[in-house]
Amino acid sequence: MPELAAHVRDVPVNQIREITEAAWATPDAIVLSIGEPGFALPRHVLNAGIACLDRDETNYTPNAGIPALREAFAARFRQHNHVEIGAERVYVVDGAQQGLHFAMSLLLSPGDEILIPNPGYPTFAMTASLLHAVPVEYPLYPRNDFQPHIEDIEALITPRTRVLMLNSPSNPLGAVISESATRQLVELALRHDLWIISDECYESFTFDVPHVSPAKFDSHVPGKARVFTSLTLSKTYGLTGLRIGAVVCPPGLEKTMNNVMEAIVSCVASPSQYAALAALTGPQDYVDQARQHYRSNRDAASAILAAKGIPFLGAQGAFYLWADVSHVSGGSVRSWVRSFLADAGVAFAPGTAFGSIGEGWIRIALCGGQQELLDGVGRLPARPEAR
Repeated sequence: MPELAAHVRDVPVNQIREITEAAWATPDAIVLSIGEPGFALPRHVLNAGIACLDRDETNYTPNAGIPALREAFAARFRQHNHVEIGAERVYVVDGAQQGLHFAMSLLLSPGDEILIPNPGYPTFAMTASLLHAVPVEYPLYPRNDFQPHIEDIEALITPRTRVLMLNSPSNPLGAVISESATRQLVELALRHDLWIISDECYESFTFDVPHVSPAKFDSHVPGKARVFTSLTLSKTYGLTGLRIGAVVCPPGLEKTMNNVMEAIVSCVASPSQYAALAALTGPQDYVDQARQHYRSNRDAASAILAAKGIPFLGAQGAFYLWADVSHVSGGSVRSWVRSFLADAGVAFAPGTAFGSIGEGWIRIALCGGQQELLDGVGRLPARPEAR
């Protein structure tokens, strides 16, 4: 048969899926390698999706989504970020990943460069490469608590740089970018005439620090605004399988967004949209319960890591812990997580799934049951000095 395109042949294996699928095939394994919320969905959310099917509302919706859902996303954005936006800037997408592809499709031409975090979520690079763009990693170093430094990013900017990718709260790190740093990053983009794509999957889950969207510091003038915001209900409400999120675009791009949306996905499934509307506008008990659960899990798992002498980044958001297992990983944490799964029956995501700076680190998902989490973290080997 004819060959596949070169940029598809070169797409790397997703190391998160690699270890997780191995864990699913291992009897009685404790799976702490994937971020899948473990709560039952609220009944009113399920009922809204079922009611849509019952009334046979299964035709196309507008490209940008049903009007009520767009307004619900806009209202939530205004409330959480203190940014005045209208529903006309909200485009309902098939989950955050499709939203990121959507935004990058608008902004990147072949050969253009996009600055992405290292460590950072692996599909940032994968999606850019599929669009024939060039992902350029900016470092998030342990010595800086994995926070971005303006000087490190600015040193990487070239005439081909078009987009700065931000992610706060961070997957995999649980780090949250401060308000002052967020402002500086928007100023950097303005100085170099860059777009910003801000992945805010975990914006509902921060602990003792605020989530600050770059949109707060963006211009509201068409032609000067530069921030695209990617939102999802997958993590906030546990709707991972319904594939529902939104992209908030800068003013003045609405017509172009609509045209590109038609070419990429046409529209999102109507039952998912009505379930999302119920989630956004109904009782918020699920979100409050989830936030408390993740905080409790973070604190309990952190205590075990500390007792074992294992360094970790104190998570300020999301639902992950980032832990240093270099004392046992032997220079290849990807290989070590496979052997640890075989020997101890626990799966963690290897840090190298998120970039080269992740060598020697693991990501621990905090979203499941606490006892299983503590059993899994408890099997990690202590550092020799802690024994």
